[in-house]
Formats: sequence, C-alpha cells, structure tokens
Amino acid sequence: MEIARVVLFLFCLYGLVVFAVGKVEELGIPKKNKTISEIFSVDDFETLFSKRNAPLAHAQSFWDYHSFITAAKSFKFDHKGFASTGGDIVQKRELAAFLAHVATETSCASLMAASPTEDSATKFKWGLCYNQELSPDQTYCESSLVYPCAPGATYHGRGALPVYWNYNYGKIGEALKVDLLHHPEYLSDNATLAFAAAMSKWMSPVKVKQPSAHEVMTGKWVPTKNDTLASRLPGFGMTINILKGEAECGAGSDNKQMSDRVAHYLYFLDQMNVGRDNAGDNLDCSDQKVLNPSSTSSR
Repeated sequence: MEIARVVLFLFCLYGLVVFAVGKVEELGIPKKNKTISEIFSVDDFETLFSKRNAPLAHAQSFWDYHSFITAAKSFKFDHKGFASTGGDIVQKRELAAFLAHVATETSCASLMAASPTEDSATKFKWGLCYNQELSPDQTYCESSLVYPCAPGATYHGRGALPVYWNYNYGKIGEALKVDLLHHPEYLSDNATLAFAAAMSKWMSPVKVKQPSAHEVMTGKWVPTKNDTLASRLPGFGMTINILKGEAECGAGSDNKQMSDRVAHYLYFLDQMNVGRDNAGDNLDCSDQKVLNPSSTSSR
C-alpha cells in the first residue's frame, strides 16, 4: 500500500511539472538565460572566423575565442545583458547581430581574389582580418577640454568595432576603466580590450534617450512616434543606423556595406542554428531617416 502511495505521488508530481512547463510555453514566459559560453562555443567562433589567421590576414594570431569570452566576463557585460538575456533565440540573435557588425568592419574579403575551389560562403569567413585601420590619413584628434589629445597619439580606427577620435577613446576608456586616451594603442595590442571596447559601443547609446544596439536586438526599445514616422523600427537595420548612421542608411538599398552587414547577419544566424527565418523584421536601414545626421565620425 505504501509503495502504491509513493507511485501515485510521483505520478501526480510529474503531471504538475508537465502542466507547468506547458503553461510557461503557452504564456510565452522566457526560459532561463544561458551564459555566452553555453550558446557560443570555441567551435562556433572558429567556424565564423575561420580565415582570420590566413597568410594574407593583417591581424594573424591576434583574435581568439578566449579573449572574446574574457572581455564579456571581466568587464561584466554579460551581467549587463550582453547576449545573456531573453532566452536562447534572443541571446543568439543578438550575438549574431553583434558579430555580423564586427565581421563586416574587420573583413578583408574584398581584397581576396575569388577562387573557383571555394564556396560562396567563404566571403563571410574573413572577419577579424584587421585589428586597426591601415595607413590612416589623419590623426583623428579634435580639440576637447574633457578629452584632450595626448602628445604623439593618433586616434585612428582600432578594435573589433573600430573606435575613432580622441573623445570616443576617452569615453570608452572611462567605461572600461582603462586609459585609452593616453594609450589608444591598447586596442590594437590587446584582443580582450579590443573586444571589450566593441561591447561597450554595442551596449551604449550614442546620445541620451536614444536606444543602444543591445536594446534594439533584445526588444527593450520602443520606437517613439517620431521614430515610426522616420521608419526607424526594431530590427537589425536599426543597429546599422545606430552604429553607422548616414554612411550607410537612408539612401536606398544600393549601399554595399549595409548589404554586407545584413548578409553576414543572416549567414551567422544559419551557422548558429537559429536560422535566417528567425532574423526578425526591418533588416536594413535603406529607408530609415538617419538617427544622428553628420555624426558618423563620432562613433
């Protein structure tokens, strides 16, 4: 009799668990978030950036998975929600979006001659080929009382999402608690810092009361009436507007760099087992009014 009661109790308990799980899914309650390393492994990193150490790459042996994960954890970006909120699909979608921008910014695919032995996807594997701008034609130093240029320093593009201008090195340095204003070269000398600076840009809005790319990709941004009238709507395209502005947005669908970003994003979603069918709406910014006109250099 006692055994029968135990069996009945366990059966009822199982039924309650099944019911609860069903209700969670029915109500759309998000499942427990995973860590970044749980949703994105070293094998995933090697697949997406398999050409980064090729003989023609300019930053051979610089970028690696360990530096990426260390940047997220050491600077607490994972605690702030970077690719760690919203459940499995949202987390992977944000990570694919971030890495698509990184790959587009640091790719040297355009310099490589097409090979008949390589498939069409090869062009997406050349991300992290660079870690800084080559042969800059200016120092990117602008007069600033808050972030004055350091003697002899140049503030050309460095990092995974290249940082330009003294005031941006100063702001990001403050956020990371690293003196990038006096040592901008840290972003081309240290891969962890280079990734961390990119994450800082991703998590921070350009201006107060504007969304960050992170907020857009995690569904935390609600467009204002003005945003809606300007065709600025949630989706990957809005992250392009935030990060690149008028350099790529608001001028129709012919912008190659914008199209490359979208193509990288869709390809990465496929590789991360999310699928481009889950890419979301509003993938490009071709019809969006620019969020910050004449401010692309500020990012």
